Amino acid sequence: MNFDSALLTDLYQLTMLQGYYEQEMKNEAVFEFFVRKLPENRNFLIASGLQQVLEFLENLEFTSKEINWLSGIDKFSNSFLDYLSGITFQGDVHAMPEGTVFFPDEPILRITAPLPQAQLVETRVINFLQFQTMIASKAVRISLAAEDKVLMDFGLRRAHGAEAGVLAARASYIAGLTGTATVLASRKFDIPVFGTMAHSYILAHRSEIEAFENFSYAQPNNVIYLVDTYDVADAVNQIISLEPALKKRGITIKGIRLDSGDISALSITVRKMFDNAGMKHVRIYASGDLDEYSIEHLNKIKAPVDGFGVGTKMITSSDQPYLNCAYKLQEYNGIPKMKLSEGKSTWPGKKQVFRHYDNHNFIKYDVLKMDNETDSGKPLLQQVMKSGKQIQQPVSATQIRSFVKSELKTLPEEMKSLNKSKPYEIKISDALENCVKQLNIRIK
Repeated sequence: MNFDSALLTDLYQLTMLQGYYEQEMKNEAVFEFFVRKLPENRNFLIASGLQQVLEFLENLEFTSKEINWLSGIDKFSNSFLDYLSGITFQGDVHAMPEGTVFFPDEPILRITAPLPQAQLVETRVINFLQFQTMIASKAVRISLAAEDKVLMDFGLRRAHGAEAGVLAARASYIAGLTGTATVLASRKFDIPVFGTMAHSYILAHRSEIEAFENFSYAQPNNVIYLVDTYDVADAVNQIISLEPALKKRGITIKGIRLDSGDISALSITVRKMFDNAGMKHVRIYASGDLDEYSIEHLNKIKAPVDGFGVGTKMITSSDQPYLNCAYKLQEYNGIPKMKLSEGKSTWPGKKQVFRHYDNHNFIKYDVLKMDNETDSGKPLLQQVMKSGKQIQQPVSATQIRSFVKSELKTLPEEMKSLNKSKPYEIKISDALENCVKQLNIRIK
């Protein structure tokens, strides 16, 4: 399946485009992507997915095969299809840098382009930003709960599709995970890759100790055993008995993984067994339906676990599997636009977000203003694309990861808690409030 196809969109984008084409509505439009409200258990969100949006915009085009297919579904005129065959993205993009902490109603991306171009890209823009922002905002909670311990993404097999698995590995890494088990994500985004063994490897051998021994010879620099296939204590005793022979061959046992049962109790038992055998260097890793709450609990009770593999609950953001987000028209042909729907109203016009900090460099409040206003705070949206071309070198996942760490240092401690903190203050400028009043009068 070709995920780069321009047909990866909703039909109504194309039906609207034919309407714009026939009415010659091609003046400049401004669209903004934002999240309407925070999920119930989130105090902030982490912006993610910008690089994929920029690559999509830069390469947007319809192939001759795609145009031929569209001509066969009997919904579009030949002249419109001729127009569509030549369409590319020629607009500008302003966005918050990936990894920025942000809050409701704050645009994290603004597209300024001829109306048909800005409209056409809506579905894929939301698709990229919503998903990666959702995963990064879940993963950062897991990272905060883990307290700098090793965190591995084990989620590909439970992801909602291949692209989701690869992009989730990226989003979780920039949010603080140490690495991923997804090999393609490691290659594509230069993310550290981790892996041990599956229960099937143990089951395929005549005995557990034979499986451990063979794996040690096959992966002498990555000896981490899965010990809960049969009996954990028995498996650990076998590993202890195997250790002298491996040591003679220059092979060091690095760790074991617990994937089921009472992780707290088992980790205590295993730690004592290894310590008593003079194997204090062996690390203990845990996996199996872990999330920020279970990891926080294990750390609070000081379970001797050195790292965690997180899969299902992170890759699906199980407690909050979507964001209440939107990509809305804010201005057309120089005229601000505003949606008045109950519960879904929007702030009109082209906007900027200014961030203010206290004397200790903790975030204090944000101000939402019209883009032509000035403010003493730090402007968060920066131009990243001009006339359809990126204007800076892509930022690596590792660089974004470092930026997220610096962003988290600006958060007050209560905001980094897994519990709900008091709402962050977002002020609205007088000019923006007046714009709303004038539009209300005009619309009514």
